[in-house]
Amino acid sequence: MNQKELDEILELHRKWLNGELEGVEADLQGADLRRADLRWADLRRANLRGANLRGADLRRADLRRADLREADIDYSCWPIWCGSLDVRVDKRIAVQLAYHFCRLDCDDPEYLAMREALKDFANQFYRVDECGKIE
Repeated sequence: MNQKELDEILELHRKWLNGELEGVEADLQGADLRRADLRWADLRRANLRGANLRGADLRRADLRRADLREADIDYSCWPIWCGSLDVRVDKRIAVQLAYHFCRLDCDDPEYLAMREALKDFANQFYRVDECGKIE
C-alpha cells in the first residue's frame, strides 16, 4: 500500500469517526504498513490486527481503542500520550512494552518495586536472548 492509498483510507476513516455519510471505518487488518508515515493519523477504533507496522512512524498517532493484536510494532514509535490509551493488544505486544518499561534506568523505590513485579512477564519478550534478561 502506498502513502496516497493510505491517506485516502485515513481520510475516509476520519469522516466515519465524525459521522459523515461518505465515511468508512478503516480496516487495515494484515496491511503492510512498514515504515509508513502515520504521524498525526487518527486511527481511533481502526482494525490494525496483524498489520505490519515495523518501523512505522506512530508519533502523535491516535490509536485509542484501535485493535493491534498480532501486529508487528518492532522499530516503530509507540506514542506516549493519551492517544495510546485503551489500545487493544495481544500478549506479545504487552510483553514487549513491559520489557521496555523494565529496562528504564530509574532508581525510584516505587518504580523498582513495579519492575520487580513485572520482570518475569517482561522476560517473555521474544528478543530477550538478544537484549538481555532482566535480573
